[in-house]
Amino acid sequence: MNKGEIIIYQTTDGSISLDVKLEQDTIWLTQKQIAELFGTKRPAITKHLKNIFLSGELEENMVCSILEHTTRHGAMTNKTQTTEVKYYNLDAILSVGYRVNSKNATQFRIWANKILKEYLIKGYAVKDNIKLEQYEDLKQTIKVLANVLNCKTLEYSEATGLLRIVTDYTYALDTLDRYDYQQLEINQTTNKEQFTVTYESAMVAINELREKFGGSSLFGNEKDQSFKSSIGTIYQTFGGKDLYPSVEEKAAILLYLATKNHSFSDGNKRIAAFLFLWFMERNGILYNSDGSKRIGNNTLVALTLMIAESRTEEMDTMIKVIVNLINKNN
Repeated sequence: MNKGEIIIYQTTDGSISLDVKLEQDTIWLTQKQIAELFGTKRPAITKHLKNIFLSGELEENMVCSILEHTTRHGAMTNKTQTTEVKYYNLDAILSVGYRVNSKNATQFRIWANKILKEYLIKGYAVKDNIKLEQYEDLKQTIKVLANVLNCKTLEYSEATGLLRIVTDYTYALDTLDRYDYQQLEINQTTNKEQFTVTYESAMVAINELREKFGGSSLFGNEKDQSFKSSIGTIYQTFGGKDLYPSVEEKAAILLYLATKNHSFSDGNKRIAAFLFLWFMERNGILYNSDGSKRIGNNTLVALTLMIAESRTEEMDTMIKVIVNLINKNN
């Protein structure tokens, strides 16, 4: 089963939204998605599918297909792992639906038939002609934004900063059209590094920040060795090559780790944002040739907030977002 187009299905009341795969002239969903569609648990879907196949109503090999799904490896940095996921076509979806939620099944059938008719006539799905790899990056960014909005009441400056992230990130999505890779490309970055940050130089900068702007006695007070480890990660190598080869990528991982690791008793977000700008300035990439900043104040605040609220598995997405906000095209 090859990659197909992704169509967004949403119920009329907006309570359910699914990424539906369109392939081989039919609709495909996983058991988890079928459960979401019909408002039940996955074990119930498994049970119904088993009964459908045992009764001979449908043949499993005719309505089920296996897709290899690649994700980041949970234990090994810069590695991926491949798992096999079963997908079920429209016939199987509707057979289950009429057993557990006939109203939603009918609504989904009407929508699916309409989409398939348009697909067959025009040769493509009309509503969402979005490349899968572009859509996945955008979806992850929106998920992080949603987490932020759920966790915090935003002030005007923060809200406008978040909006700027989305509008700026559309540039990154547009650049994907020039590539055939399955991930967001990092380009227009700076390879020559003018300044190499060390643990010692970073701590001197943090102490100067505390002396200049004040703060509690706990500001910049290290809780453990995690900050030293974060600095080391910036220059980590694999096979003799930097994992973060460009200045922009190093700045991005510095901001991410300094925010997420909570290495200090107080001031983690302020320290992270300061070190990010400090590192960019020392490497000559904080300002564009016309004197404008590559990243605005509100955007930096919102970006730091997004990182703080993001999940660990979203790290790659956050790094891509940061780099595409500070590369040479901004």
